Amino acid sequence: MLDITAKEMKGHNILAVERFQDKTRHMIEFIVRCQNSPYGACDDEVRLFLDEKEFATALASHNRQEIKIKKYAHIIEGHILYDQLKRAYRN
Repeated sequence: MLDITAKEMKGHNILAVERFQDKTRHMIEFIVRCQNSPYGACDDEVRLFLDEKEFATALASHNRQEIKIKKYAHIIEGHILYDQLKRAYRN
């Protein structure tokens, strides 16, 4: 019988302080695809709460296929509002 365990998600915890900061506007959950990523090792699953500039950097990494964004949400005053990625963001 296989032992199926959930991988631990790296990055920010769901109740992280970053989620409640005034500048935070985005949350992404993604898988790291390449070895030389600033986000972690290959195949790591990561959650980050980001401001506009950090989100643009992560989106550029997604477009270069260094990471694959699995989930996206808007953050408004600490509330997580899950949304579909716009077509322009998807690969």
